[in-house]
Amino acid sequence: MNCHCNYTLGALVVIATQFYSVNQALAQVPASAMKPIHMIISLAPGGGVDTTGRIIAQKLSEMWGQPVVADNKPGAGGSIAAEAVAHAAPDGNTILMTSADIAINPSVIKLTYDADKDLLPVTLAVFAPGVMVVHPSIPVKSVKELIAYGKSKPDELFYSSSGLGSAQHLAMALFTQMTGLKMTHVPYKGTAASITDLVGGRVAASVASVVSTRAMFTTGKLRALAVVGAKRTPALPDYPTIAEAGVPGFSVDQWYGLFLPGKTSKAFALKMQEAVSRIVLEPEMRKKLLAQGLDAVGSSQEEFAKAYSADMAKWAKVARTAGLKPD
Repeated sequence: MNCHCNYTLGALVVIATQFYSVNQALAQVPASAMKPIHMIISLAPGGGVDTTGRIIAQKLSEMWGQPVVADNKPGAGGSIAAEAVAHAAPDGNTILMTSADIAINPSVIKLTYDADKDLLPVTLAVFAPGVMVVHPSIPVKSVKELIAYGKSKPDELFYSSSGLGSAQHLAMALFTQMTGLKMTHVPYKGTAASITDLVGGRVAASVASVVSTRAMFTTGKLRALAVVGAKRTPALPDYPTIAEAGVPGFSVDQWYGLFLPGKTSKAFALKMQEAVSRIVLEPEMRKKLLAQGLDAVGSSQEEFAKAYSADMAKWAKVARTAGLKPD
């Protein structure tokens, strides 16, 4: 046989065998694992949802050896991002990182997806504790004093929010519904604007995240009365909940969580839940999150699905009472 190469027949057999083995291995890898994973973040860069999502994306990339690319799609209370993921292929290549606003949206926005079926809850990653704050000119230092003062001045007090139908709006709407207060809602285009006017004294009160208000109430520009969640938060251990402070049963838990397209396999959803929980509950990560005013959770899928469903039902009732409906 005339062969002008430098390989022996035995070497060619070995190369052929290795080539076959590599192709067999590649054939067993799902197509989705060969492509980057896209994490769609429901809010603009720089906020708590964005920061938390990007940390998780980076850690997932390191853990899985697969690129996880963060992509912000803000707007319409997070519904733009949610719709993008709800309509994406359920192949594990698209993840939604969003806030608890996603549980409000079905009650205030006409959606192009089914909130119960087209998104699969993966894990509640962190709680983002909220706090009720007032301008220092308001002569109250507790929730009970605010209620008494507000009832002495019906329709004279204004409260701000990041927009009509936002989490801030409905948290204060729930508070007024449960206490019988008559306060006027002033919606703004975003949390920053709503807090700026509160600091300026143009409105009396608001509910916002610890992250967005702590610098204000620790320097005396605002006064914090109580946290709004069901439990006290390590971020503000000395502050009572609103329920403890005089409104039994009141709770508004703001959270950041991850979702997948509704028909994504249960096996992949469990893999992601376990990975994200491991990431946020790692001791150093917990410290980093707490420094930002966030409480690490890393819930199971079942726990998150139950919380998501309960929140949708709760906010639907609050929205109806407040006269809101999907536009």
